[in-house]
Amino acid sequence: MKRKLIEVSLPLEAINRESAREKEPFTRRHPRALHIWWARRPLTAARAVLFAQLVDDPSSHPEEFPTEEEQKRERARLHDLIERLAVWENTWDTALFEEARREILRSNGGAAPALFDPFAGGGTIPLEAQRLGLKSRASDLNPVAVLINKALIDLPPRFKDRKPVYPGAADTQGLWAGADGLATDVREYGAWLFGQAERRAGGNYPLVAVPGGSTARAIGWIWCRAVACPNPACGATLPLVRSWWLSKKKGKEAFISPSVVPDPTHPSGRCVEFTVVHGAAGGPKSGDDGTVNRVGATCLACHTGADLKYVRAEGIAGRIATQLMAVVAEGNRRRIYVSPSEVQSSAAAVARPSSIPDASIPPQAPSFRVQAYGMTRWTDLFTDRQLSTLSTFSDLVAEARTKALEDGADPEYADAIATYLGLAVSRYTDMSNALCSWNQANENVRALFARQAVPMTWDFVEANPFGQIGLAGPIESVCNSLYVGIGESGSSAQASATDVDFSGYVVSTDPPYYDNIGYSDLSDFFYVWLRRSLRDVHPELLSTMLVPKADELVANPYRHDGRQGARRFFEEGFRRVFANARQSANTDVPVTVYYAFKQSETDPSGEASTGWETLLEGMIWAGWEITSTWPIRSERTARSVGLGTNALASSIVLSLRPRPDGAPVADRREYIDVLRDELPIRLRALQQADIAPVDLAQSAIGPGIGVFSRFAKVVEPNGDRVTVREALRLINVVLSEVLSDQEVDFDTDTRWCVKWFETHGFDRAGYGEAETLASAYNTSVGGLDRSGAVHAKAGEVRLLTTVELPSAYRPERDEHITLWEVALHLVKALDETGLAEAGRILEGASNRVDVEAVKELAYLVFAIAEKRSMAQVAGMFNALVTSWPEVNAAARAHASSAPNATEQAMLALDDELGD
Repeated sequence: MKRKLIEVSLPLEAINRESAREKEPFTRRHPRALHIWWARRPLTAARAVLFAQLVDDPSSHPEEFPTEEEQKRERARLHDLIERLAVWENTWDTALFEEARREILRSNGGAAPALFDPFAGGGTIPLEAQRLGLKSRASDLNPVAVLINKALIDLPPRFKDRKPVYPGAADTQGLWAGADGLATDVREYGAWLFGQAERRAGGNYPLVAVPGGSTARAIGWIWCRAVACPNPACGATLPLVRSWWLSKKKGKEAFISPSVVPDPTHPSGRCVEFTVVHGAAGGPKSGDDGTVNRVGATCLACHTGADLKYVRAEGIAGRIATQLMAVVAEGNRRRIYVSPSEVQSSAAAVARPSSIPDASIPPQAPSFRVQAYGMTRWTDLFTDRQLSTLSTFSDLVAEARTKALEDGADPEYADAIATYLGLAVSRYTDMSNALCSWNQANENVRALFARQAVPMTWDFVEANPFGQIGLAGPIESVCNSLYVGIGESGSSAQASATDVDFSGYVVSTDPPYYDNIGYSDLSDFFYVWLRRSLRDVHPELLSTMLVPKADELVANPYRHDGRQGARRFFEEGFRRVFANARQSANTDVPVTVYYAFKQSETDPSGEASTGWETLLEGMIWAGWEITSTWPIRSERTARSVGLGTNALASSIVLSLRPRPDGAPVADRREYIDVLRDELPIRLRALQQADIAPVDLAQSAIGPGIGVFSRFAKVVEPNGDRVTVREALRLINVVLSEVLSDQEVDFDTDTRWCVKWFETHGFDRAGYGEAETLASAYNTSVGGLDRSGAVHAKAGEVRLLTTVELPSAYRPERDEHITLWEVALHLVKALDETGLAEAGRILEGASNRVDVEAVKELAYLVFAIAEKRSMAQVAGMFNALVTSWPEVNAAARAHASSAPNATEQAMLALDDELGD
């Protein structure tokens, strides 16, 4: 069995850096623009993982790379290729991808294997496999996911190099390559659909009278929900408003000013009017900004409080109304905010269409909050005007298909055009519903699915579908998503992962994360519109009223008789999937599996939670041996603020191999002994590869759980099976031992500093305790004080912080140099000055200390700081390790530009004379 690169080494920091860059909102031509999908993995990370999964590690070819040094050089070459592949802008570099494909072919006998993802979701893995030269097969139980994958990997290769059929479009250029023709047709038929819709429904969106006597097109209408004041003596309308601010941009401030005025038509005799005010003067303060908070609302007329229980009861009774507060219009490179008018209010009062997707929202769907307020059907999430216009768009998808047929398209090609237009309409519903809010900071619509939830919103914005935030945007986004590159052929089908055939396929997949996301419940929001638009195009796929839920592999308590039933359902299904895969998947290449691990999934003792355990238990039970684990993050590793928080949520990528039949049984002691034998070697290799300290514990799980999964089972002295939870705890214990054992490479003063930091951090403590510890390490407090790392005065001792260290540190002239002092000065230089200064310090210390031991010290200090919840310190030492290659390069640059030894001596003499 040839070991693959992913089972040995990854350029993790580069992958994580580029994954974070890819998530930036303005990344061009990204497939996420095609349609919403939740928890989609970064494409660049999937690309890197697939390449490393398919390419042999140099150690698999001792005949070609006989020495460790030659293997290291070859590994570095492959890492360089991965780092280039991981850059999003290189997605269209055909020469680079051809180089990657050659490497894959070289490691697989000249034939690229086929890839199968049985939990295809948003299509990241199948799409990247295609780009790397593999045929891709995607399946998912969720029909929304199946359509997304069809649009990404199935239709573009099928219709590549085809001329557009829209009248006159084929004459606009000579050569039609790749997806150019298909994208042009989607754009042209989309423009036709848009024009037809505006003729039919545009009258429901009148122009807005703006200051100066002119009119402008509306961007959106800002509404609030409202209930009657619960005070019987008042009964006035109580608007439910989160914030009165419309814009907080400097020089463009605007807010809504409410006032209670007489109204003889209202039972209370009063109503609330809204006026838009420009400028910051008199604007709302934090104490009076809006009427509603986490506990309830306050009446503007009588100041009576209305708790949320009352608001919910009014909603369930169907007594939540809406009222227009402001209109946002298009200006000259700015937004124009206008007070509401009767014309604008009455324009929204359109008849609700009869043919709408009026299905029920699951009553206990996780992450849903709207049912408690009486919004129990999907149509309740839209205004009548939105329902009317979306129905028009939906009807026109079928009409566009008919027109394409009339223009000469064959039925399959017309179906493809309709599929993309249907996805665009579905995509637009995320921006065109009654739960979108107005973003005061960037003066734009905040879409519903900013996260995987359907939260309640009090005030909402109704976007103009024919304006700047209209359907034209999603149509163009869908067209742009077609330019992500066409690879080999692909297929997408609806299937339960428990029933699929894995025969001969390489498997890489991103399964559901236990109970984190209710995909099927969330998908219903889009499915009801996709079904309305595309049921005739995909009759079998869209045959059910809602997304199938009973067999969805998610631990959903309300569907599976509580938490225990949900856990049992998930475990059994997960085990069936991986037992099935073990029987027939391609065994020449390891399986890779993603898991969205969050730091919050550990209890106070550091033990993993149910989801992580279940994943590992299921794989081990199904006969798999885990050969590596790698944390793939989309947050910058050097962000100190993220350390110790969920900002550092990871996708753990695991590689798996079938465990041989007849694997031995081990007892607990044997397992620990093997861990202690193997983990130090693997840990040293990870450190030498500059794995970030924040990633080290998760990366070390790979070799640790690999030992555990190597055995058929590990048993306790009483014969009980050692659980995965206990195995993970033992890995962490041994990892701490290994890191502590590395202290033997440190000088005695540094070992004292480490132990003192472990106990006191940078806090003060008594001189006697410090001297006792110093005696144990054969040093003295006086010597430590003279070293420049410790402050010892007036009977108290403490470590100096980086802020207290002097600038312009010269390690080559330090009479009492320690690893601790060098490490802290490096951290200080990186944090305050930059790489050049850090390189100068490292180069100056290179003849005085073991610089690799400095890096080992950084790993240890990070681990201690993290345990002590010292996030800023942990972040600084994490940054030192992740910047280690750049610091070394800066050190070499400094050495090459430094004066020779004679000149250095003269400069030193000059310094002394100057002093």
